[in-house]
Amino acid sequence: MTREEKSQVIEDLTAQLADSAHIYLADISGLNAETTSRLRRACFKANVKLAVVKNTLLAKAMESSDKDFGELPATLKGNTSIMLSETGNAPAKVIKEFRKKSDKPLLKGAFIEEAIYIGDEQLDALVDIKSKEELVGEIVGLLQSPAKNVISALKSGGSTIAGLVKTLQEREG
Repeated sequence: MTREEKSQVIEDLTAQLADSAHIYLADISGLNAETTSRLRRACFKANVKLAVVKNTLLAKAMESSDKDFGELPATLKGNTSIMLSETGNAPAKVIKEFRKKSDKPLLKGAFIEEAIYIGDEQLDALVDIKSKEELVGEIVGLLQSPAKNVISALKSGGSTIAGLVKTLQEREG
């Protein structure tokens, strides 16, 4: 690979890192062609971009990135694949599901919304991360409960403020 080609790869990786809030590093070494193909299909279905990268080039891309990757560059040893996703827990779910039938991929580390996770033992914690959509859904559910109480109290209180207050006080007592 020429110096210009390396520079182009570093530039492309830096752009991908800048555009991604969820970056996973994994070891998929030792997977045969059929298993690798199944992993790629699983990633595609989960909207996860998977690519094998050279450690030195990824390390340089991380250096030139505006993000603070903390201890993540220290995991760049041996075989490294990068997994990029719009959803924070999607790559973790793919890895966990895939490992029901295979001992790989192994999680080296992850960068999720500026938080750093190092090591395969972090996989369950990453699977449990809620997406923004899931969090919004939970918040809306929590907010609906008090609103339903007020609407119910208005209906049973004769649609007046005094009736509403009285009904709400009766429910609390």
